[in-house]
Amino acid sequence: MTQRARRANPYPFTWEVPAAACMTAALVLVCGVHLGRAVANWFAGAGWALPARADLFTSLPGVLGGDPAAGLTGLDGSGAGTTLLWVSVAVTELTLLAAMAVVLAVGLNRWGPGRLKGMATRAQAEQMLGRTRLRTVRAVVRPDLYGTPPHAPSARRSTGKTR
Repeated sequence: MTQRARRANPYPFTWEVPAAACMTAALVLVCGVHLGRAVANWFAGAGWALPARADLFTSLPGVLGGDPAAGLTGLDGSGAGTTLLWVSVAVTELTLLAAMAVVLAVGLNRWGPGRLKGMATRAQAEQMLGRTRLRTVRAVVRPDLYGTPPHAPSARRSTGKTR
């Protein structure tokens, strides 16, 4: 059976999986903005603070506008500067984008439509083709080198005595 024949998928590709992936990516990016803001405030000495769950989306325009205290309570104007805020948010977002790209690549290689089906794992390949197996069957593969020595008694060899 060819690889192409094994790739046939009788189930249609529906909208639920891409929609869930897009919503997850958007949520990670929103949380990344707040994480970047928290890191910037921490570096500025204002402490580590994250918004309440209710303020997660409502404080987003303020943070993107340059306000390091948007949606936070107890931050007495001692938040990070605009430059530190933007740099921290940018580094956090780029890191999260790179992590999501790696997760996407690994997931598509493992479960995606172009994956190789029926491939052995490393452990299975080692078990069948590796050094351990070759050492186990060396007498069969190279009987001239690893077979039983000619002077060793064998159960098949006749002793010349009759019963």
